[in-house]
Amino acid sequence: MTFQDLNLNTPLYNAIDDLGFTTPTPIQAQAFNVVASGKDVVGIAQTGTGKTFAYMLPILRHLKYSTQENPRVLILVPTRELVVQVVDEIEKLSKYINNRVLGVYGGTNINTQKRAIAEGLDILVATPGRLYDLALSHVLQLKSIQKLVIDEVDVMLDLGFRHQLINIFDLLPERRQNIMFSATMTQDVDILINDFFKSPERISIALSGTPLDNISQHRYNVPNFYTKVNLLVHLLQDEKHFNKVLIFVAYKRMADRLFEKLDEFFKEELCVIHSNKTQNYRLRSIEQFREGHNRILVATDVMARGLDIDNVSHVINFDTPEYPENYMHRIGRTGRAERKGETLIFSTEKEQDPIEHIERLMKMEIPILPIPDSVTISTELIEEERPQIKERNNPTKRREEDAPGPAFHEKKAKNQKENLGGSYRREIAKKYKKPKTRGDKNYNKRHKKK
Repeated sequence: MTFQDLNLNTPLYNAIDDLGFTTPTPIQAQAFNVVASGKDVVGIAQTGTGKTFAYMLPILRHLKYSTQENPRVLILVPTRELVVQVVDEIEKLSKYINNRVLGVYGGTNINTQKRAIAEGLDILVATPGRLYDLALSHVLQLKSIQKLVIDEVDVMLDLGFRHQLINIFDLLPERRQNIMFSATMTQDVDILINDFFKSPERISIALSGTPLDNISQHRYNVPNFYTKVNLLVHLLQDEKHFNKVLIFVAYKRMADRLFEKLDEFFKEELCVIHSNKTQNYRLRSIEQFREGHNRILVATDVMARGLDIDNVSHVINFDTPEYPENYMHRIGRTGRAERKGETLIFSTEKEQDPIEHIERLMKMEIPILPIPDSVTISTELIEEERPQIKERNNPTKRREEDAPGPAFHEKKAKNQKENLGGSYRREIAKKYKKPKTRGDKNYNKRHKKK
């Protein structure tokens, strides 16, 4: 099948020709007619299979020119970086179409975004939090939304956006088309579909555990953090082979720690992104990596989820992800657009259980490579790797029977007051000589001494 087999129009064909695409991916081919029909759609496909074009091609095909100010298409994504990327993809497809696209997200001036919305738009791409803030400000009217797209919905729910999504649904018109794309079908995703979608048609391209055929996978058993760093430095020194490397770590502190260690060796070749970095820093890091100015990017799962970066030669899992689905999302960053890709995973003894879960999900074993002889095996441990010392027979530690009791004591006599009800109020009024006027402002005038 080619794009010519899809019922596109001339402006879209011209845009696709300019991009050099000839053959739609399986999700794009299967989703086109279903999305175009106006039915609710649930698409399950791995990251990196062209999901953005899968829902945007049919939407743009049937989006008529309009001068109305309120948006007609709303696309929700979990991160700021994805907003920027989706807007960019839509603008590429809209090169020969007269429409207005805007991306909004937190961490930037909301007043600037309000002014942009007031100028009018057709397609709005947003993160849930910022969208809800704009809707509550009444600058953004959602009454004209005809199509709602929720992209990377599994990540959105993982990040705790469920309540915000439900609040947004309440602001949208009931008669709309719901389009949802996800890399995994979790219980939370299923509940969301059952609650808000009307008899959706499901499109499933590949199970979340199906490894992409064009990605080579290997792993190293490594004793600790510092040995992982030594192994990583050894591998990355081969610039020709490791020419564009995305390194995943478990959390922000680990990202900073690894960046600091690698910076000693790779300086200008290195960049990092995680949610504590400023928006400009994150966007600049991604762009520099995408353009090839930086060869190595260190990232956390959330930040790199869904990012479309071409020609990533290697994905290195510096940490073994706790959830096997996250491993699938990570390795999907390489081997895109039918190119060959390579992935490596470093796992300590404590990380062997997650390795087993990953292999069980994929129904295959990841081949183990020996650590090269030239790599130093470190004995130094970081804080998280050190054994927790359990203090036995600590003389300062109380046994339960020695623990202090509840904070209870008898009240002092003067505080042991009796509630006397109405008579009590009368006694107090008599004692403090409450005014008899009960608010009569003219009392003093009437009783003024002559």
